[in-house]
This record gives sequence, structure tokens and C-alpha cells, in this order.
Amino acid sequence: MIQLGLQNVCLNADVGSKEKAIRAAGNLLVEGGNIQPGYIESMMGREATANTFLGNGIAIPHGLPKDRELILRTGISVVQIPDGVEWNPGERVHLVVGIAAKSDEHLQILTNLTQVLDDTATIERLTHTQDPQEIIERLTRGPGGSSRGSSNGSALEADFDQSVDLAITGKAGLHARPATAFVNLAKSFASEVKVRYGDQVANGKSLMSLLKLGVEQGQTIRVMAQGADAAAALRSLQAAVEAGLDEKEETAPTQAVALPALALESDAIAGVPASPGIAIAPFYPYRRSRIVISDTAADPQQESLKLRLAVDQAKAELAELHADVQQRSGDQAAIFEAHQELLCDPDLLEAATAYLRPNHSAAWAWQQTYEERAKSLEGLKDATLAGRAADVRDVGQRVLRYLADRVEAGSQLPDHPVILLADDLVPSDTAGFDPGVIQGFCTARGGATSHTAIIARALNIPAVVGAGEAILDLPSGTQGILDGNGGKLYAHPSKTDLQRAEQAQAEQHALQDVEHQARFAPALMTDGHRIEVVANIGSPAEAEQAVNAGGEGVGLLRTEFLFLGREQPPSETEQQQALESMTRALNGLPLIVRTLDIGGDKSLPYLNLPAEENPFLGVRGIRLCLQQSELFETQLRAIFQTAKTSYLRIMFPMIATLEELRAAKFIAESVRASVSGPPVEIGMMVEVPSAVLMAAEFAREVDFFSIGTNDLTQYLLAMDRGHPALAKQADGLHPAVLRAIAQTVQAAQAAGKWVGVCGGVASEPLGALILAGLGVAELSVSIPSIPMVKAALRRQSFAQTQQLAQQALRCSTASEVRGL
Repeated sequence: MIQLGLQNVCLNADVGSKEKAIRAAGNLLVEGGNIQPGYIESMMGREATANTFLGNGIAIPHGLPKDRELILRTGISVVQIPDGVEWNPGERVHLVVGIAAKSDEHLQILTNLTQVLDDTATIERLTHTQDPQEIIERLTRGPGGSSRGSSNGSALEADFDQSVDLAITGKAGLHARPATAFVNLAKSFASEVKVRYGDQVANGKSLMSLLKLGVEQGQTIRVMAQGADAAAALRSLQAAVEAGLDEKEETAPTQAVALPALALESDAIAGVPASPGIAIAPFYPYRRSRIVISDTAADPQQESLKLRLAVDQAKAELAELHADVQQRSGDQAAIFEAHQELLCDPDLLEAATAYLRPNHSAAWAWQQTYEERAKSLEGLKDATLAGRAADVRDVGQRVLRYLADRVEAGSQLPDHPVILLADDLVPSDTAGFDPGVIQGFCTARGGATSHTAIIARALNIPAVVGAGEAILDLPSGTQGILDGNGGKLYAHPSKTDLQRAEQAQAEQHALQDVEHQARFAPALMTDGHRIEVVANIGSPAEAEQAVNAGGEGVGLLRTEFLFLGREQPPSETEQQQALESMTRALNGLPLIVRTLDIGGDKSLPYLNLPAEENPFLGVRGIRLCLQQSELFETQLRAIFQTAKTSYLRIMFPMIATLEELRAAKFIAESVRASVSGPPVEIGMMVEVPSAVLMAAEFAREVDFFSIGTNDLTQYLLAMDRGHPALAKQADGLHPAVLRAIAQTVQAAQAAGKWVGVCGGVASEPLGALILAGLGVAELSVSIPSIPMVKAALRRQSFAQTQQLAQQALRCSTASEVRGL
């Protein structure tokens, strides 16, 4: 624990401005031997880029990351200002906590600060106390400790009349598993249940509330209940705690080790790894149903009505599917928003209606229309758009079912565990899979970044794609092994290999459980180096999911969800409300908002944009925003309005030239000034080769970079990672991509800026380790990957990852990198 002595505290300070308050805190750190005097200017510089007002009368000024060499040793100072000082308009500060963070020793003090934010009585006492020791004790005591003046309970939340004191005996304290058991039991009673730990009180029916107490082994908690069945609740909870709350002996999370690749002797069919995991089950060939239609019909008007009704029914069905997938797998539900958007395309319906005359059926006309669209996509040079033909056919067949004469049944999904074998699958197929039944699947076609594969990963279903037509001849019922990690299907495994696979599967499940239990711990490497692990999200609901998964913030908010699937653009108020709901869920954790990235395979019907032969090299991302200035400015106003009360950063997508960046920054600054918004850190995506080659110039004009490895790989290698024929080659761990990342990091660090990665490579353990070794400071990953990535980082030292990264840079192929 960091030492906070009397010399670090100044009582009854008389400062007339925010600047003087910061300098007073800085001078205490200089006098304490914590910083060089120049760091005070860095603390002032931080105020120009970030709001250090923590809330409820507390501010935490600190310096810029580029000036850490001015820190001699980690230190804290406290300036008490009883009369207060205006920090920002409407924000008055009474306690200024200056921070010079050379290491992570200050984190407990920050934790203690967040715990008193809602305790008005404690803040009032610290604001006016004449005893510096009281401030020191309140900020430096460990979890559950007590402070002077709290014994009479006057400043604490009152206990219920009925309570029982209990000791937590589990080795890991009241962590996720025993806390879950406690919460589930507490919820079975009508009475209100609370838990006291020192002077902290938690809701006994809230898992997150209990976990934030940080109760360790051997500590005592007070369980309190109030209500009609309070006595019964206390008896049951006491028995459960004394019995260990279903706690089992397990290896400490920090001792977990990485599992070796599955090595079997049997012959394997090689495909593309699409979703990690091991499945062992009988094969089940899957054939989709056949839709039978009539070509002709007598009444075009009647057929037109049937067509419109079928489209409306399909839209309603997609809305239900979107809601279901949203609940099960988070941001992957956006795929079905895009499907709804396809059905909102007036040109599609108009083209189908034109086919009705003189005597064609609605079903025939619709089938002709969507097949033409799908074939035109398949014929494009851009492989990403070509891959979206499957989505068009998925949507088209959904409507066609409502127009069909009959639907001949295909394979029914089984009611017992299987490995599904199919020629290909569409997103609608995968979204309906029950992971308890579909243990894994293997397709003859498809790519690792297809929407089908994306949903499989979100549902935690192991999958291999692009394995070739040989899998379609495998007999049903044969016991097989699917290795989603290595991209292999074992059709005739030996008894020994089955045993090895079962053991590997059990070890993998155990490791996943350990990683999940440790998800809230930081990604602190064995030598103390820390990597920030944050989440990629695409909706308000996912902000809370990210926090619950252990995310330390949001590194990429895809704002497109606000603009898709509608007839008019979202208003400023609607966008602000969505942003505010996410910042509330994050509760002070950072949120990086990527401005609208429309174009390529996403379009907005209300913009009436002209068709482009190659939209991925056309008007997309920041180019579209600069052309549609009203749309851009409305979004920026919502962001800056939200930033008045929340911690936001702004990130511009698809920046290719300095002119684009400067134009975007100029508009952002104009909007900020017009709404009197606070200064906000501005970053940019690094997704195209020009951004890499000019990273040094860009670094002088932004606060941070975020590398989008999916697009960077596509543009750098000139091949789509989702293309079925190219998926094995279009690898984000290709040495060319890694060298581009290394060059970007070097340029950023030379300018004192930090780099994050928000592409798919960051969600892979190997990728995370290499990126850390290259100097990447933040990894923004898919929500399900957060515990796994954190665990992988904790198992290595920074020096080890640096060595690994240098080995990777010397490799000649992606397969050599993966072989490391």
C-alpha cells in the first residue's frame, strides 16, 4: 500500500482558482520527493484534454502519460478546500487528490475514493476535519477497514434490527462463485437483505454489489435482513455461509496455465478455425428445407399485396430474432438489424413489383429479384461484398417462405448432442442453435469472419468452416472430434484420440471457469506491466454486459446501431440518451465513441447515396461524415453534451489523409464550442496503409490511435478475411500486418501517444500477447473474450511478450507466427 503521510496533506487551503488548487497539490508532491517540478505543468496539461472531476466534491488531477519520466516515485497528495473551488462550470471541489502514478500502488486509494462518492456525510466530515490523520486513514485503509469516528455509526447506513455476523472461510473470499450462491439464496426470500463489510453496505441480492465489497478469506461480514421472512432468510444464509457457499477447492486463477494445442494421431480434415473449443459428438448431416413456388399468377394487384404482406411478416420475424440474439449474444444481433435494413430498401420491393406483370407470381418475382442482387454481389471484385450474398439470400428466403406453395422439410434439428455437418449455414440457422445440442459444426464452405461464424463465437459453439465437400459424405451417427481451435475435423478418431480429446475438453472447460472467476482482476503481467482490456460494443445493453464480463471500459462503441433499420436519422436527443445510458452502466469507466462508420456493406436509405462500384474504396467512414455534415454535427453535439457529465473519447474511422483528420477535428471543435462542451480526447482508427506510413504525422495531431486489424489486414494484403477461398491466407497475424502495427506504435510512442487495438486479433490469446509485446497499451475485444485475454496476459511477463513479438516480426508467414 502506498504511504500517505502528514506531509502530503494540506488542510484549510485558501485557493481562488482551479489552477492554484492543482499547483498546491503538485507542490506537495514535489516536496514529498514524488515528482520533478515539471510534472505540475503536465497536470495542468491534462486538464485541457480530460475532466478530472470525480464527483461529489472530489477531483483527482494527474499528469499526461508522456510525462511519466518526471515521476520519481508514485505518490498522492490531498488539498482540503472547505470553501470549495469551481473546477468546471457547475462542479465545485472541496478535496483535491493529486496523483503521480508510476505504478499501480495508487489503485486502492482510487477504489476508496469511489466508495465514498455517494457517502455525503463522510465527504462532509473529510472536507471540514482538522485532523489530517482522518483523511489519511479514510484513503489508505484496505477494504473493510474502519476509520476514526465511525464506531458510533453516525455517518454510516443504519443496520437492520435482525442481523448475524459471519466469517468468510473460502480461500478466495467472497468472489464470484460463492457470491452467486449467496445472491441466489437471498433472492428466494421476500425480505430485503443487506451485507455490511466495515462501513460498506451491499445489496445482498446483487452480485455486482457483493463483489465490490472485496471480502477476503477470514474476514467477517454482517448479514442483515428486514421483512416478513427476515428470520428465515438469516437462518438459511447463515447455514449457507458456514457450509462454504458451494465453494470448491480450486487452483488460484493466477496459477492457471495455457493449454497445449490438441495433438491427435488420427487423420484430420483441415478447414478454417471459426470458433474456438473442442466438440466430441456424433455427426449429423444437415440439409436446409426446400421452398416450392409457382411461377405464374392471375392477378398482379393481388400478388403485389401478398408481397408487401410477406415483407412485413419477415420484418416482424427479424425483429423478434434480433431481440432473442441480443439477449443471448450481445452485439452480434446487429447482423439482423442489417437484415431488416435490406427489407427496408424501396428499390428491392420496386424491382420485385415490376416483375409481377403480366402474370408472374409474387414468389417468382421476389426470388428473381433477390437472386439477381445476390449474384451481382458475388460478381464484385471486392471480396467482402461478394461474401454478403449469403445474407441477401438469407433475407430473401425468409420472405419467400411466406409466399411459397409449400415448404418441403429439410433436416430437423436433433434433440441430442451432435456435431452438425452442412454445405454452408446462414446467420438465421446459427442464431437458432442450442449450444447444449449443437456441440459444434463444420461447413464445407464459408469463411472465419462470415456472420455465421461470428454468431457461433458469440454463442460459444466450436466451429470449423471451409473444410470442403468431403465432410458431406461422412455417415450420420459416427462419433467424431471437432477442434475449433486448430480448424480440424477428425472423422474416424481412435479410442486413444477420443480419450485425449475428452481430457483436453475437460481441461479447457476448467480453464474457462478459472478465467471467468478472475475476470474482474486487472490484466497485470507477472513483472507488473499492465494492459488495459476493454470491450467492443454495439448497443446500450452491451455496456453493462462488458462491465459484468470484466471489461475496464469500452474501446470501441460502434454507433451504427443508432442509424440502421429506420426511415429517418436519429435525433440529437435520441443519440444523447443512448450515450448517457451507456455511461451510467460504465459508472466512470472510459467510453470511446467511434463516429458513424457507414459505407462499404452498410447503407442508409434516407441518405439516398449513389451506388458505387467499389464502396469499400469509396465514400465511407469519415468521408461520408464530411460530406453529410449535418448528420456528423448532430452526432458530435450529442457526444459533447454527454461529455459534460461523463468520461468520453472520440474516435474517427477510416482516416486516410491528414486533410480528412484536420477537417474532422475542425468540425468537432466548432461543435464543441457551440455547445460549450468540455475538451475531449480525439483519436483515430488506423485501418489503411496510408495511416501506417504517415503515423508520425498523424500522431502529432491526435491523442491516441486505435488499430482496426480487420480492415487493416484486408487493405494491406488486398484480400478479404471473410472470403471462403482466401480466409486461410488473410490472417491478422501475418508478419506484414504485425510490422505495420509495430511501425504505428513506434511513431505514437515517439510523440507520447498511446495505441489500442480493436480488431479481431486482439481477442485471440496469441494475438493479445504479441500486441502487448509490440507496445500496444489497450486491447478492445469481444465481450466473451475478455476473461480469456486477461488470463493470457497475466501468465506472461512483459519481457516475455516483447521477445515473442520480436520473433513474430522476424517470421515470413502467418503460419510461422502461429507456430510460435
